[in-house]
Amino acid sequence: MRGVRLLALALLLALAGCETLKREPSPPSVAPVPPPVAPVAPPKEAPPAKPPAAEAAVLRQAAWSDLPQWQAEDPALAWDAFLASCSVLAQQEGWRDACTTAQSIRNPDRDTARRFFEVNFTPFQLTNMDGDDEGLITGYYEPLLRGSRRSHGRYRYPVFGVPDDLLVIDLSELHPELKGMRLRGRLDGRRVVPYYDRAQIEQGRGAVPGKELVWVDDAIELFFLQIQGSGRIVLDTGETIRIGYADQNGHPYRSIGRLLVERGDLPFENASMQGIKTWARQNPDRVRELLNHNASYVFFRELPRDLPGPLGALGVPLTSRRSVAVDPRFVPLGAPVYVSTTWPLSNRPLNRLMLAQDTGGAIRGAVRADFFWGFGAEAAREAGRMRQPLKMWVILPNAFRVPGNQNH
Repeated sequence: MRGVRLLALALLLALAGCETLKREPSPPSVAPVPPPVAPVAPPKEAPPAKPPAAEAAVLRQAAWSDLPQWQAEDPALAWDAFLASCSVLAQQEGWRDACTTAQSIRNPDRDTARRFFEVNFTPFQLTNMDGDDEGLITGYYEPLLRGSRRSHGRYRYPVFGVPDDLLVIDLSELHPELKGMRLRGRLDGRRVVPYYDRAQIEQGRGAVPGKELVWVDDAIELFFLQIQGSGRIVLDTGETIRIGYADQNGHPYRSIGRLLVERGDLPFENASMQGIKTWARQNPDRVRELLNHNASYVFFRELPRDLPGPLGALGVPLTSRRSVAVDPRFVPLGAPVYVSTTWPLSNRPLNRLMLAQDTGGAIRGAVRADFFWGFGAEAAREAGRMRQPLKMWVILPNAFRVPGNQNH
């Protein structure tokens, strides 16, 4: 056993770190909900039947009346997204009864949906480890890029599939305490070493030649495609394809916006996606050095064209303005959550029931979320501007066992 622990520790030290990037493999708007589309194995394990002990320390049981504007919210608008979560969660003991009941209800009205949640679920407010209940919510979206199946002219920037020399090491096979942790690396002789970073991959290091899915015409847009984790590409033939997260090189995410602010190149109030893109257009000779600051690199796969949305970490299509990315160490993937925040760059309240169906490398902490705005120019604008204070409740079935909670 001691040898296993030492091996696990050696792997942790040898590699750059566990998988951290967004957006791991990524609900339909109509019923019945189809089964999930063959998700790639996400960096985090499928949601456990009960949360880890760390979750209990940040969950505080609440009353429905504690949720701001709960009576004004229409939970029926999140119903299809919830059924999509149930297509995965219904297999788990703590969720089975609630999901079975939900799957028998079609097109509920506002009152029926609200009554369903109030009878079958209990809200728990998420708090930070220091007891503070306020956090941060940002936004993301599904971008549209221009590309080609072959490299020519302006189409010079490859979108890579997963290289054959990328190793994925599941540490739970070495020791159960490491469940949910996966490391990325490669073999160097008989040694496991970190996989190539962004700069090295861009130089053609690793088994990436021949793995090009398409080439796109803009390095900045490709970078933000990796941050979003999925997107659509209009090819020079007129065809539109959808691609989604397949894997990642294992290096931790580093914010280029924060770097620009720290260097004095961009004021904090302009450090949005739009602000970063504007800076990049004005400083083309410095773009490559800026992007290489984030050593993390995402590999993609082509997805079926008929999906109603990009795939999230739960393995079901995301729903515009109803799906949210969370830290799965604290919020079970697939769970309903109630977010209380404000619209981007305003004080106008934004309180709604959403589904925790995705994860992200920058989404770390109990009171931390990333709001999925959908596809199109408006979604891009709202996502790029969103950086708002957040309070959040996770909505758990009454049968869900929460460690340390006498009622569950």
